[in-house]
Amino acid sequence: QVQLVESGGGLVQPGGSLRLSCAASGFALDDYAIGWFRRSPGKGREAVSCTSNGEVSRYYLDSVKGRFTISRDNAKNMVYLQMNSLKPEDTAVYICASRPYKHYCSDDKFSYDYWGQGTQVTVSS
Repeated sequence: QVQLVESGGGLVQPGGSLRLSCAASGFALDDYAIGWFRRSPGKGREAVSCTSNGEVSRYYLDSVKGRFTISRDNAKNMVYLQMNSLKPEDTAVYICASRPYKHYCSDDKFSYDYWGQGTQVTVSS
């Protein structure tokens, strides 16, 4: 059974940091690219970041470039999103998803097949 489970969300003050984790099970992580999306009221679901197998291809949403870093550990079946200098507009449910085109990243949510349930990130003072 394919599963993606996110963790690491929470409440943080502006300027703070969080590290999100995505635990994959039921499939070999190195067969997939993995993306992070976020969903917030009024914005729908937007692609935040993606890493291909081998981390050759990466994608970052313009508004998070220089602040967020995606990484993966295929041996542990884990993908991480380090989020620094957080802003209130980063508040959202963060969701990881798998993309079967393992060598290429994309911001097209329809190209991802399996999705986690999400973890809430709230940036507020």
